[in-house]
Amino acid sequence: MSDAYRIMGQNGSPYSMKMRAILRYRRIHHIWIQQTPGNDPETANVKPRLIPMMKFPQDGVWRLDSTPMAYELEELETARSILPADPVQRFLSDLIEDMADEWLTKAMFHYRWHYEDDREYAAFWIACDNTPSGEGAAEKRRQFADWIRDRQVGRMALVGCTDENKPVIEESFHRLLRALETRLGYRSFLFGGRPSLGDFGLFGQLKTLSDDPTGRATIRREAPTVLHWTRHVDDLSGLEGEWMDADAPLPEAVTGLLRLCGEAYLPFLAANLRGIEDGAEEIRLEIFGKPYAQTPFRYQAKCYTRLKSLLARLSPGDRGRLDPLLDETGCLALLTD
Repeated sequence: MSDAYRIMGQNGSPYSMKMRAILRYRRIHHIWIQQTPGNDPETANVKPRLIPMMKFPQDGVWRLDSTPMAYELEELETARSILPADPVQRFLSDLIEDMADEWLTKAMFHYRWHYEDDREYAAFWIACDNTPSGEGAAEKRRQFADWIRDRQVGRMALVGCTDENKPVIEESFHRLLRALETRLGYRSFLFGGRPSLGDFGLFGQLKTLSDDPTGRATIRREAPTVLHWTRHVDDLSGLEGEWMDADAPLPEAVTGLLRLCGEAYLPFLAANLRGIEDGAEEIRLEIFGKPYAQTPFRYQAKCYTRLKSLLARLSPGDRGRLDPLLDETGCLALLTD
């Protein structure tokens, strides 16, 4: 059996980019496979049909879901961990990664499918990645682009990307960029001179945003350093760096991201969980003083429960260092209620 991990994904998929960047940084032997209809038979039995899919050489089984895959890799591969050594920093990395995966992704989906230029750009890009060259390829790509554009636009309300929610989603993105611009850069990451899981979670969404027209223009205008950082993180296999000391002051970017969690992401998770428990068809709340509404999601309820569990497992000493910061940024009550 080959010792290489097989990762099947697409360049336009934020979670594919996240996992490929992790494998590259950690120098884990892998084979990147661009998903096309021609290689679908290899993963025909994998359900649900999500990307990326990664086949582990230890047992030959395909995995789904980037966060569990990243954690399983930590158990199987010891070099160049992306989990900070300090338990407090590790929890903050987990929280930021979760916010990137489940909240920043709304900005990624919104910017990609809300504006007409982005719709056309993304649809044709995905069509080119899925349709081989050859006779009639141009027409096939156009047809595929029309289909994927209509399908994705039709899904916008399902993930909360509506006209009503547009002000909240875009304000979240602006706040995130302002926070990150104070810290990220060449050899500069959230918790020192090496990237954490939180960095890679942010990267996956920012990579897609930085490729699409409106997202790229927004990042370039508001956070040019972040745009360059995103290029670097795509392949950090040559980077050497260290974690910051456990007693060092946290960067302003980290506290800025925690405020975003306290003001937007965690209130959304709490409302989502209440909605599921109440059997509601829609959740409604205010974020930044603006209305936000969407269908509740069970997966995000699991994310909320996991974050609470991770916090509860920390030692009293670590909680003594962490809780004041979480309280100051509006996160503590939402993680301990």
